[in-house]
Parts: sequence; structure tokens; C-alpha cells
Amino acid sequence: MMRNTIRIGLIGTGFMGKAHALAYQAAGNVFDDIPRPMLHAVADLDGARAEGFRNQFGFVKALTEWRALVEDPEIDVVSITTPTLFHKEMALAALAAGKHVHCEKPLTISGADAQEMMLAAEKAGVRTASGFNYLKNPLLKYAREMIASGELGEITDFNGIHAEGFMADPETPWSWRCDPAGGQGAIADVGSHIIAVARFLLGPISEVFAQLDTPIKTRPVKAGEAERKEVGVDDIARMLVVFERGCSGTLQANWLATGRNMQLGFQISGSNGTLVFDQERMNELHYYKAGEDPRSNGFRLIESGPQHPPYGAFCVAGGHHLGFNDLKTIEMAEFIRAIDQGVSATPDFREAWEVQRLIDAAVMAHRNGSWARL
Repeated sequence: MMRNTIRIGLIGTGFMGKAHALAYQAAGNVFDDIPRPMLHAVADLDGARAEGFRNQFGFVKALTEWRALVEDPEIDVVSITTPTLFHKEMALAALAAGKHVHCEKPLTISGADAQEMMLAAEKAGVRTASGFNYLKNPLLKYAREMIASGELGEITDFNGIHAEGFMADPETPWSWRCDPAGGQGAIADVGSHIIAVARFLLGPISEVFAQLDTPIKTRPVKAGEAERKEVGVDDIARMLVVFERGCSGTLQANWLATGRNMQLGFQISGSNGTLVFDQERMNELHYYKAGEDPRSNGFRLIESGPQHPPYGAFCVAGGHHLGFNDLKTIEMAEFIRAIDQGVSATPDFREAWEVQRLIDAAVMAHRNGSWARL
């Protein structure tokens, strides 16, 4: 029997645009319990890029006007992969047109804008999702199960970091990421991921204190040019946080971390054990269980495999490993399944708003030099 289909409209053809296109295509093949995503239309201001994308991935049509895509009655889902500054306008238009919307993180530039998007989505009665694809790692889901079951005992500490080095070179040209009009800097761009991970594992955060630094004050306006432009956002953010459950911890966001490509990691300590994870070795979770023979006790390796769903949908053998695009495929499959079943996706716009609220509170805490309550 042929499965139902769901037609996708994609705005943007950059890194994340490609990730979305690959993920939608793969989701229909890997998971047979969801409507099959069909790549219907792609929009980019650069017509040649849009047409090239259409040919590469098999979209039905290529457009240069995103509004034409949003208003296309044949499209069921709009995926937004543009810079953060444009998310709100595009998402609100798509919601007004009755589309389900996937929007990359951070959701928008402020908590107030994120709340507006969230409320518009809930009023429209459509399904939404935001691109925190690292939450889809089967080992993070298993870590959350271990914590929820009490296997680690009472949680006493959380230390989390998202560090990359793609802005470490001071000669990297100024871009939209450096413009405060497009939102905060590292704290939003990479910090939103570790905030989302912390909330996913331990729940809401009630208080935050923060220090934001900008070591690289200016950048060239273009590669190789002498003229430089001021950087108006943070390069590094360090946060102290208090979770509603009672424990405290630290969060760090850093896009100047020389030598780091994807250090999205955490250590969670509890009275009965500790978990350690690093996205650079995303198929490994390290677990220490307290109370065992000290002569032989130590961290044990938990390696991802079919016993950690939905790994088995990709490969029947353990140790063969998932990758970034597999996490994106899981993300899109769960979004399509939520649409099909009429339930909320995780994370949706409400969760993305919660992440943005914490970012705003951290920025305010830095400016005021005091703790901020949410």
C-alpha cells in the first residue's frame, strides 16, 4: 500500500538547507511509519542556487521569493534555514497560511519575538519544531532515561559546554553573526544547543548568572581587506545556572575554541554515579557507577547500537555509528510523525521560546552584574 505523502517547502540553500533536504529524503526511506516527505519547492534569493538545489535534490520547483513558497497551497510544511534575523517574519507568514513550520535554532533574536511566534503557532493549531537535532542522539535519550529512573541518584552538578573554533581566526570576515541586530552571538548561536541539552536532561532552569566576553573586537569587512568592522556580540559566554529540581551547574558557549569542531559535551554528577558525553564522539556515553569495588571501578563505555532506538532503523549492527545527518533524519521523522498523529513535536516553538528566554536572562544578568530569575 502506498503511504500518504507530505509536501515540503524549504527556504534557504546553505549548510542547514542541505541538511534539511537530505534529512527529509532519508526520513521517508528509513522510517516506514510516517507519511513520505516529498520535496516540493525550494526558495533562495539567488535563482541559480535555487535551481541548482532543485536539480540536486529533485524539488518540483525553484523560487526566488519565499512568500511565493509560503503561499503555495500545495505545500504542507515550511522549513526555514535562513539567518536568524529572518526567522520571525517567515514563520509568522507560514503560520498565517496554515502551514506546519520547522525553524532552525535559535528560533529568533529575542524572547519576546519567540513568544509571539509560539503563540501564533498555538493559535493556528499547527505543528512546529526547532532545529535542536543533537537532542535526537539515541544516547542522550538513554541518558535522560537513566536520570529519570534514579540510576544516578540525586543529581548534584551539571557542567555543559558547546565549543567550536569556526570564528577563532581574527581575520575571519565580519558577517551577520557579528551583528546584534540579528540576535546575540555565541550564547545564542552555539549556546542555545547546550542550553537545550541541559533542559532536556535535567528540566527547567530557574536562575542564571552570566559573563559575556568579546576578545576579537573587530573583523575585516571582507576577506583580505584592511577595513574592519566592530563586532557587536559575544564570542564567549559563561553561565552559572540553578535548575528547578534543586541542583546547580555551569554552561559555556564559545566559538573561538581553537581546535574544536563540535565540543557539545556535558558531565552530570549524582550521588550514585556520573555520565560524560561529547558530541565529537557522539556514539559514546561514559558511565561511572558509585559503590563498586574501587580496585576495578571506573568509567565504562556505553556504545550506541540497536538497543538504543531508533539506531536500529539505520543499522542492525552496534558500533557502526550514526552521524550528524542521521540525527537530522530522526528529527525530521519525529516532526512528520507528530504532524501525522496530531501531537506536539519535541522540541517545538514553546521549548525554543524557553531556550530563548534563558539566553535573554543571561544577557541581562551580565549587563546588571547580578543573578536573573526566570
